[in-house]
Amino acid sequence: MKIPDKDKYRIQDKIDLILKVNYSSSIFAAIFGMICFFFLKIEGVIPYTFLAYAFVNLLNTLLYAKHNNLILTYNLTSILSMNGAIIITIFSGGIESPFIFVLAIIVFAGYVTTKVFGQLYLIINLAVLTILFIYDTGEFSITENSVPVESRDWFAYLSAIFAVYLLGGVFGRNLLRAHHKLYKSRNEIQERINEKETLLKEVHHRVKNNLQTVSSLLSLQSRAIADEKIANIIKSSQNRVVSMAMVHEMLYKRDDYLSKIELKPYVQELCDYLVRSVKGGDSQIKMHLDIDEHKLSIDTVIPLGLIINETITNALKYGIVDAKGEIHVAVHKIGDNRYELCLGDNGIGYSEDINPKTTNSLGLKLIYNLARQLRGTISRDYDKKGTYYRIEFEEVIEEFNSVDS
Repeated sequence: MKIPDKDKYRIQDKIDLILKVNYSSSIFAAIFGMICFFFLKIEGVIPYTFLAYAFVNLLNTLLYAKHNNLILTYNLTSILSMNGAIIITIFSGGIESPFIFVLAIIVFAGYVTTKVFGQLYLIINLAVLTILFIYDTGEFSITENSVPVESRDWFAYLSAIFAVYLLGGVFGRNLLRAHHKLYKSRNEIQERINEKETLLKEVHHRVKNNLQTVSSLLSLQSRAIADEKIANIIKSSQNRVVSMAMVHEMLYKRDDYLSKIELKPYVQELCDYLVRSVKGGDSQIKMHLDIDEHKLSIDTVIPLGLIINETITNALKYGIVDAKGEIHVAVHKIGDNRYELCLGDNGIGYSEDINPKTTNSLGLKLIYNLARQLRGTISRDYDKKGTYYRIEFEEVIEEFNSVDS
């Protein structure tokens, strides 16, 4: 399975951080151990623990290049670090040891890697601190402080240097570098998103312009044809093109990146256009819209708009014979992804015997086929005056296919 680039960057950042911490802590531990042995005159467990940790952890880090198992390398380093820090803390003063702060760095390192490791090492080190406190405040102790009195100030100073260097010079510096890389990466991603959004808006704008050009050509063609029947057919095709152009126009005007259409303003604009186109600007046709605040995909709105276009066009041309009339359009959600569209008019209607199988009407065939494309069902309400359809459909997000004839 291909790892996303974002995850690759995060994994590589963790690898770089862990390897740098391992190399730095191993070198510094080796130097600290030799200083303890040769200059601070500390004998016994402390210098040997430093040197053993440096050697084993360096070997563990070098072996990562062989097995490439980051979790194995990190776990071994964590176990070595925690055990080494506990041993040095016990033999350098217990709860009063200056080296005790290194335990906090181990917890910090755990949280840098994963939350689970951080919580685990936090619990373990809190338990260790509690045990050290109980023993040191009791009548007996685990062991004596093996750091000579005259070397304790130097040991405390070097312990603080060790802790500060690991926390700031290694963790802090590399975390800051990783943060800068992440910030830069996020900026680059945002720039690409903005570019794609601009491109997508431009695509919708050009599609809208192309559809408007087709609409204008159809309009010019219809005016040049004397046959009124053919002119009406061309005019109907023009209205279908305009209903699709409106979708792309609304997408072009959106400020966000989502390809969703606000259904109510789209239906309002489409209905107003159809009334003006068929009945003229001074028409007294009343539009009744009952549409919830839905945002639907372009793959749903285009066929839905074509259904509304065909139904209202038929109502305006054949159903409503006088200058007055009413058209109703309602859309409501009835399920998780199911919607109900009710639309019709109070005109003269048409016979119950007329259906897509018994008529050659392209508009009627389109209404039924588009409803099927929306994975819906369509029925007529014969109890109301005029023509009323009830269509159940669902939102689809897929490539828009041509309507089957």
